[in-house]
Order: sequence, then structure tokens, then C-alpha cells
Amino acid sequence: MTQAGQRPGDRRVRVERKQPQRFTIRAPRRLRHPPSPALPLIGLFAVLITVGTTLLMLPISTAAGRSTSFVEALFTATSAACVTGLVVVDTATHWSPFGQVVILLLIQAGGFGIMAGSTLLLMIFLGRRTTLRDRVVVTESLGGAELGSITGLVKRIAIFTLAFEAIGAVILSVAFMSGPEAGPPGDPLGIWWGVFHAVSAFNNAGFDITGGFRSLSPFVDDWVVLLTLSVLLTAGGLGFAIVGDAWAKRRWTRLALETKLVLTTTAALLVGGAALIGFTEWGNPSTLGALPPVRRLLNALFESAALRTAGFTALDLGSFSEAALFVVIGLMLIGGASGSTAGGIKVNTFAVLLAAITSTARGQPSATAFGRRIPHATVYRALAVALLAIGFVFVVGLGLTLTSSATFVNTLFEAVSAFGTVGATTGITPGLPDPARLIATFAMFVGRLGPLTLVLALAARARPVAYRPAVERVRIG
Repeated sequence: MTQAGQRPGDRRVRVERKQPQRFTIRAPRRLRHPPSPALPLIGLFAVLITVGTTLLMLPISTAAGRSTSFVEALFTATSAACVTGLVVVDTATHWSPFGQVVILLLIQAGGFGIMAGSTLLLMIFLGRRTTLRDRVVVTESLGGAELGSITGLVKRIAIFTLAFEAIGAVILSVAFMSGPEAGPPGDPLGIWWGVFHAVSAFNNAGFDITGGFRSLSPFVDDWVVLLTLSVLLTAGGLGFAIVGDAWAKRRWTRLALETKLVLTTTAALLVGGAALIGFTEWGNPSTLGALPPVRRLLNALFESAALRTAGFTALDLGSFSEAALFVVIGLMLIGGASGSTAGGIKVNTFAVLLAAITSTARGQPSATAFGRRIPHATVYRALAVALLAIGFVFVVGLGLTLTSSATFVNTLFEAVSAFGTVGATTGITPGLPDPARLIATFAMFVGRLGPLTLVLALAARARPVAYRPAVERVRIG
């Protein structure tokens, strides 16, 4: 017995019964992938093309004072903004001085925009501070500079661009003013020729105002003009990141791996392309065969440099042998360096694939170059860019074949030139029907922004994985 005569079991404890509670679980929201960081750049070029097309359709833009058709204006604006150089009307005779200025501004904006990305235009024209995503776009397009230095880097790109264009314009103006192509000696028209061709060359556009669809054939013997243009288009085709790294370090051992790959591959393409063009065209009386031996070497080197990126030519491409055209097709498909004004799949992509092939042939498990290992992800992206580019060129070539009466080689040449934003042509561009012109216009736009957009999209989707699937071998060969 406990105190007060109660036992422990006599105590009653009442427990409150809780009412059942209901919980509502919402379905998880689907994660939205962020938009591609290349979208601002795509929008920039779409605006440039739209504005350029509208201005070129105005009667004031033509020498005859008549409106240009929509397809011709769209084709020209796209070619200028995407720094390609393909034309369906003669730039010198069809367009008025106002129209030529519009084309020149499109070239400058397109070339500068592709080097500096959307950050510069957002900062200057929209008047707002740049965001991290905007700066990532420029970082990717410039080959991976530090984010904190983007604003200063864009300023240095502007100085780099204007310095090369100004020096080139002075040299070319003196050469053109000596006559007689730009008028009698001392004619001020030579100054305009110098400025136009300097901007067009540095931005790898390939537009000329010599008239008659002649490109630079009047200067086939002019060392000053050809060498100056070669330096301009090579500098523009390398881009600020490569030139800046080489200038800052000035020692081969200190250069970044990317700089070494680009410089060595570019030199090999220049020399190799010149050798192959010289070999295939040396005895052709319609091209190199009509020149003295020393001039043949000069023009072979110039064609190798220009036809890979800019589309300038001092020879008649329509008279090239099919073997030489195939050499040029290969050069155009490769193009220039990443983050430069040139197009193509880029020298960087080609160099990475060469390193992967060489390492595989040596039995190495990873792609290596200059004592450095290249990440597998970089090799996969390079392979994706190259294969998709080849597939796209196939589709464009098929479309041009179905919509035009050109031969197979000329059609393939035109498709690669449009995708590579080179601007070289065998002479079939002015005679293309409107459907073929629209296909080429689309190819120029995709060729200008497609590789960069693809690389950025692949980089944005890269995620670390918690596990790897089991290995199973597949037969190859």
C-alpha cells in the first residue's frame, strides 16, 4: 500500500487522442535548364542583320537610287555581319557610298562582336553593368580569360582591333593612292579603298570594292597590298587571346598550350596550303602559270592565307583545277582560331583532333601535346563540333544542289565557304536562285555562331557523375 491508501495501478491517466493530420505533397517542379549563354550573341547578330537588311533595302543605299530586293539585301547584310564576303551583287557598282558604309559598319560590328561577345555591346549600347553570364560568354569566346578582367580585356581588344586596322589602312591607302585602280595618283578615293579593305581584311570579311567581282586580281603583282592584307587577316584570324599571350610572354616555353597549338597548326596550314596550291596550280596558265616564278610563290602563299579565312583572292577561282578546289575546301572548313574573326570549325578544334589521333597511334590513353594532357571532355567537344559541321555542310550542299544548276564541286565549295564564313566563290554566287541564296544565308548565320553556341551548350550541360556504367567493348574498324 502506498500513502493515502492508493496503489500505483489505481491512478488513471487520460491521454488525448490526436486527430489525424493531412499533408499535401506537391509534385516536384521540373528543373529548368538555364538558357544558353550564347543567346545574347545570337540576338546581337539577328539585330545586326535585321537593321542591315532594312538599311540596304533603302533607295539611298544603291548607286542607281532604286530599292534592293529583300533577298539580296538579306544575303548581303548576313554576309557582312557574319564577316563572310559572299555577294550576289557587285559591292563597288551596286551600292552607293552610303550602302558601302553600311556594309563596312556591319563588318566591323560583326567582327568585333564575335571577338568581344555580347558584354561590350551590353555595356556601351544598353548602358548597364555586365552580368556574370555575360562575362562568361566573353570568357568562352576568348579562350578562357579570368572573369574579373573582362572589362579591361574588352578595352584591350578594342585597342588591338583599331591599331591593326589603322596601320593597315595607312599602308593600303598609300598603295592605292599611287594608282591607277583607285583613280589617278593622289586621288582621295584611295583613302576610302585603304580603310575599307583594311577593316574587311582584319575582320576576315573578304568584301572588296575593286568592282566587277574581281576581288584583288588587279593587285596580283603588288607585294605591298598582298602582304599587308595577309598580315591583317592572319592577325584577325588568330584573335586577341593568341596574339596577346604570345606578345605578353614572348618565350615559347612560357606560352599556353592553346597558343602553341594554334601557332604551330596555323603555320603548318599556311605553308602546307601554299605548297599544295602551288603544286596543283603551278602550270595552270589561267592562274599561277601566267606569273613569274617569284610571283607564283607570293600568290600561292597569299591564297593559302586568304582562302582559309577571308575569301580574298588575286586569282580566278573559277579557273582553279578540281584538285586545288579540294585543297581550298579543306582549308576553309578548318578556318581560324577560336575567339577570332575567322570561321570554320576552328584551328583549335583541328589541333585537338590531331593530338588525339597522334596519341592514339602512339598507344597513349589520353591526348597529349607539348608535354600537356588534353582533357577527354575537350576531345569529345572537338569531335562533336567537327562531325556536326561536316553533317551540316552535307545538308547545305544537298540543298544547293537541289536548288541550283551548279556542278558538284562548285556546290560543295560554295557550301563550305558559306559555313566557314570565308566568302570565296568559283563565280556561281551571283547566279544563284532565291531559294539557294536563302540556304546560303542560313549557312552563313549558323557557321558564324554554330560552333561557339555548340561548345557553350556542351560546357553548360557538363555535370559531375556519381557513378560510371560498366564497360563493354565495341568493335571498330
